[in-house]
Amino acid sequence: MNGIKLLATGRHLPSRCVTNDDLSRMVETNDQWIRERTGIVTRYLCGEGEGNTSNALAAARQALERSGLAPEDIGLCVAATFTADHGTPSLACELHRLLGLPETTPSFDVNAACTGFLHALEVARCMLASGTLKTRRALVVGSEVLSRLTDFTDRSTCVLFGDGAGAAIIELDENAPYACVLGARGDAEVLRCGGAGIAGDYIYMDGRAVFRFAVEAIPRCVEEVLDRAGLTMDQVDHVICHQANARIIDHAIRKLKAPAEKFYKNIDKYGNTSSASIPIALDEMLEKGTARRGETAILVGFGGGLTWGGLLLEL
Repeated sequence: MNGIKLLATGRHLPSRCVTNDDLSRMVETNDQWIRERTGIVTRYLCGEGEGNTSNALAAARQALERSGLAPEDIGLCVAATFTADHGTPSLACELHRLLGLPETTPSFDVNAACTGFLHALEVARCMLASGTLKTRRALVVGSEVLSRLTDFTDRSTCVLFGDGAGAAIIELDENAPYACVLGARGDAEVLRCGGAGIAGDYIYMDGRAVFRFAVEAIPRCVEEVLDRAGLTMDQVDHVICHQANARIIDHAIRKLKAPAEKFYKNIDKYGNTSSASIPIALDEMLEKGTARRGETAILVGFGGGLTWGGLLLEL
């Protein structure tokens, strides 16, 4: 199987940092209640003049600059989001224009909610492997502005979400280790948001059902990815889960009987940023030196749809 090489990453958070104490002045909640149930302490929300496109552009520019590549070196642009600033043009097409990508660079969005970045990576890998693109490199972005879909009078959901963007420049590499599993379990009753005439304009979530789904999906994805890669957990350096809830990740660690230090968590700083959470964590790990080039990581996502997926790559 053709794998992918990670050339560079980037991330961007909007300007407004909102603490648990800030939320306690908006809705009936408090810092201890939020920390104990989610692990979240702060999150970043878009302010005036900020949006999905501006966040994604900043992350994409950072990744492109770090890669040392020019816009004409990018053969594909895929953005994972369900909160684009416009129905059309897509977020990817907005990035195409603002980054000055060549007209021969296909650009489109993927909507798989919190698993979106993994779906976008696999779609990009398959298109690069097809041989139909002008180059073997792609820009893949995960970016969300969940604050525009959050009901800030509902304490069960408003404490969870944040805005942000993460980006990666990848290159097709026939020798790179790679394994991927993706799936869906169509269900509009557990997690959904408006736009289809179902539940108004805000995110609705059955928290208990999402928890049950997530703690089953993460271990299954990890085990299936390991099986497909022919590896054991001891041979993998990192596991980067979608940052939805610290308790979900802790539960999955216990179920897998895996070393906790392999599982990165930054939900305390950013909350649940949906498709942006995995690329934000990936970039943060590489920047801090928590993860290093040449190491292997399993990325695991789960979210609305319901969708799930896991992917192993070399950093």
